[in-house]
Amino acid sequence: MSLPLTDTRFFFRPLSAELVALLQSLPAWAWGRPTVAGTWRVRDIVAHLVDTTLRRLSFERDRAAPPSPQGPLEGDRDLVAYINELNAAWIRAAERLSPRVLTDLYARASVDLADFVESLQLDGPALFPVSWAGERESLAWFDIGREFTEVWHHGAQIREAVGAGSYSDPRWLHAVLVLALHALPHAYRDVPGRLQQSLVIDITGDAGGCWTLHCGAGRWDIREGAAPGPSARATISDEVAWRLFFNALSPSAAETLVHLEGDVALGLPLLRARSVIV
Repeated sequence: MSLPLTDTRFFFRPLSAELVALLQSLPAWAWGRPTVAGTWRVRDIVAHLVDTTLRRLSFERDRAAPPSPQGPLEGDRDLVAYINELNAAWIRAAERLSPRVLTDLYARASVDLADFVESLQLDGPALFPVSWAGERESLAWFDIGREFTEVWHHGAQIREAVGAGSYSDPRWLHAVLVLALHALPHAYRDVPGRLQQSLVIDITGDAGGCWTLHCGAGRWDIREGAAPGPSARATISDEVAWRLFFNALSPSAAETLVHLEGDVALGLPLLRARSVIV
């Protein structure tokens, strides 16, 4: 059985409230701290969260048309370039804004987003497909969940940069990890597998669990629980797992921190799986 639906609608409000409280407590120097998000500082991640929240409200709630790309989007590379330019343009403009203004903007926008997602049905069509899972059409619950993973992992990057520790509720990370695991069948799409071959993924920690990537009928799928007698097993902590899936772990660190047993070659594509557009 494939993974069940994950409903994150009522997690947005407490998660964003906790993030806003942290931002309101930060001293001025903390806003310039570097983060694991490439060249982005704390203030850049906050600006990005304001941007993506307002985009979601504009494009989905208010049905405003997204800005047109400069050229046709003919593949993943074009889509990445288009999104990167949207992100970069906002970050440049946000240099004009103070930490207080950014915090106030996010405080208001995040409440509006929580109000909106709590009103949505889960089984309708999504406005945007979840491309990192290889989908051209997605259901609403998955797109909502993708938005939740964005808020969670960017907030986690801020928390790490300022030494704030983990979020208060491990259920939020558990939901993020379950959603991220949907990327694995797509990540393994070019990996030839024998019938009934399987990789057990054991994520330890309060937000963890056990799942099996399984090959059957010519395709890979991801299931809850541990298959008996797997071909390989990967053991990883929940704190390492989110960094792996959200591109915050170097290849050398991934090789060190993800413990592979059995058919090690079968586990190697896991180290390259990502649940973000890169």
